[in-house]
Formats: sequence, structure tokens, C-alpha cells
Amino acid sequence: MTPGLEEPIPPETELHDDTSPFNGTLGDNFDGNLDGSLDGDADGHVDGQGTRRGPTSRRAVLAGAAGAAGAAGLGALLLRSAIGDAPVSAFATSGAAHPAGHAAVSGAGRALDPGGAGTATPVPDARMLSPATGHGAGVNGATFRTGQVVDHRANGFDPTAVLRDFDWGTTSRLSDGRTLREWDVVAGEREIEVAPGLRFPAWTFNARVPGPTLRCREGDRLRVRFVNASPHQHTMHFHGIHPAEMDGVPMVGRGTIAPGEEFVYEFDAEPFGLHLYHCHVGPLAEHISRGMYGTFIIDPAQGRPRADEMVMVQHGWNTTFDGQGNQLYAVNGIPFHYMHEPIRVKRGELVRIHLVNILEYDPINSFHVHGNFFDYYPTGTRLEPSEYTDTIVQGQGQRGICEMRFPHVGRYMFHAHKTEFADLGWMGFFEVVD
Repeated sequence: MTPGLEEPIPPETELHDDTSPFNGTLGDNFDGNLDGSLDGDADGHVDGQGTRRGPTSRRAVLAGAAGAAGAAGLGALLLRSAIGDAPVSAFATSGAAHPAGHAAVSGAGRALDPGGAGTATPVPDARMLSPATGHGAGVNGATFRTGQVVDHRANGFDPTAVLRDFDWGTTSRLSDGRTLREWDVVAGEREIEVAPGLRFPAWTFNARVPGPTLRCREGDRLRVRFVNASPHQHTMHFHGIHPAEMDGVPMVGRGTIAPGEEFVYEFDAEPFGLHLYHCHVGPLAEHISRGMYGTFIIDPAQGRPRADEMVMVQHGWNTTFDGQGNQLYAVNGIPFHYMHEPIRVKRGELVRIHLVNILEYDPINSFHVHGNFFDYYPTGTRLEPSEYTDTIVQGQGQRGICEMRFPHVGRYMFHAHKTEFADLGWMGFFEVVD
């Protein structure tokens, strides 16, 4: 399908190596303390909330975060300090002392004395295949270790393809002349390599995270045949307007769909806008954080201007399964993917981003683009933008359309304007060409 066309049938925060008090947080991503001296500038410890205890520099905070990532099994993830002279590597190794500036880890994110006698305990279902050994240039920010990427073929999906993949369903005409669109969506389980060497037992819609982007036109009749091929109970809950029995929540209508069973969700496409769907079975946070979500687009009857369209679903990976926070952040499944494979767009061409936030365990997310501004349409339910900006903030379930044109060629970064999220995967590049 050509980007921007409908189906053929109408139918990073600056860091300073200082000793000033630091009372911020690290997103609750590690539980424990960091003791001893790190590069000779950390005399004290940082507790599980990132609170300064004694004369500790921010470098120690970075090291503590690295310990958390190591405990999560992120052996191939390199968290590079913005200080530049002390890249911080994520370890998940056992026993002996580590280089200065690195903390050994033990258990679920506990950072020990750098001379460590502790042993890293692999997180269930998040096993490490190889430890980090190389370092990258700290001034360039965080990314996976140079040359390391995940195996998209083994995963069964590629975020580059997901970006512009719109599923218009199978169409036919109803007796009243309206278009009927039909989809088959299957719930299942799949092991996904979310970082080099780190495999996560995901729960999926159609064997990918995020699930397929379902797209239709205002007024269409929609019919979604949902098959539960997993060992857990699931549903599909669509954001939009529909009868109660089609809401996909427990104890209403059909309620939960048991393993091996199926159900057809059928309703009219309204209102036009950018929506989403997700499983609504408890514990809801686990079902969502495991990967059960996708985008649902209803185009206005009159359409929108032709554009290079793409979908960005913001989410995280709680690799420790503790329900306390995420160890990785991403758009469209894989952290840092669009750093390795920048999104190519043409200078002067209208770019339309369908931006959805389904991040679990963190209260907000954000999107920021460098070197440009965009018109923002919250929820996509109005045809006039609400603001012209370069940064927007979304809570879970919020979404909006961003439209922009790039006047200059070159490489432009985009990322969450929350440094922790960006440093743990939520960042990428646009590659603007003639």
C-alpha cells in the first residue's frame, strides 16, 4: 500500500558531574542502594528512589540506573553517560569486581559494592545471552551497543514495516450501500527479542507488538472476529462509540473470551479520529504491559489531505515483571529501532503521525521533534489543530495526530522529552531527503 493512500477498494536532560543535592527519581526502576566509590566521586549511596544519601554525584545515579538495567538482563544494552569520559555499561554478570564506575547487580535490580561479591539473578523469562563488553562514545547519548540489533525476522515483525502498515480489512457492500469491513484478530503468546539478547514473553494480537493498525472510514460497519488462541482469558476493548455488549470488558455482554473460544465484535465506525484497542481483562496492567494493544483509525468521511502517514505507538517493557516500572521504552515494539533505521521522509511533503500512548506503569509520556514544529490534533476528532508546537504530553490512552513538513534536508531526532525514557529506548531519527 502506498503511504498516505487509502485501500484500492472504496469500500535527552543535561548532566553535570557535580556534588549538588539530587532529590529526583529514576522512575522506580531499581530497588536497592549503590555503595562505595564510583570513579572517585561517589562517596555515599543512592537509594531505590534515586534520592541522594551523602555526597553523591549524578554519575552515581547513572551507575545505579545501569545496575537496574543489568539486573533486568539487558546484557547488550549500553547506557552511555552524557558526561562523556565514563560510559556506563549495563552488567548482568556474576562474581568478580567490575571496572570503576560500574556496579555489580544482584537480584531484582539491587546494586552492590562495585567490588561486588554478589551474583546477578536472571529475571524470569528475561534471560541474557551475552554480557556487555564494549563501550560507546558517551557524548552521543544512549543506544544499544554499536552493531547490535534484534532479530526482526525471528520476532515476526519489523518496526519499520509497522510504521506505515495500515490494515483496511476485507471489504464488501451492505444492502444499504455502506461498506462492511472485516478482520480476524488472534490473541496469542510469542517470545520477542526486545533488546539484543533479551527475550520477553509477550502476549500479542496477531503475533506482533503493537497489534495491527485497523483502519476504516467514518460510517463503515465493522466486524472483528476475535479468536483467543492463548492460555489466558482476553478481550478486545475498542475506544469509540458502540453498544455495551461490544465493549469487551468482563461481566458485560459476552465478557471475557476463554482460551480456545472466539467472539465477533460488531459496531459502526464512530466518531472519526485516532483511537486504540487493548485487552481489558484483569490484572489490566499486566495484559497491557505484556503487549496487548493496537491502533484503531477512523478517517473522516471527507478524508484528510494526502500525506506520508505513519503510526507511532508509545509503550514500555517491564522486564522484571514487578509491576513497578519499565526497564525499556519504545515506539512500535523495539527500543532505539529508529536510531538504527531512521524514518525517511521527503523535504516539503506533509507528514502525518498517528501518535498513541499506551505506556503502563508511568503516568505520562511525551513526543518532541527537533528542528521543526507540528500542528497537533488531539484524538484526531477535529479537523482544526489545537496548537502549533514541537512537544506534546500524553497520559495513558491519550492520542493525537501530528502534522508537519520538513523544510530542510538532514537528520532530525525525535524522542520522549523525559530523559529517562529516551535513554532507555524512546528515541529515533527522521532522515529528510529531496
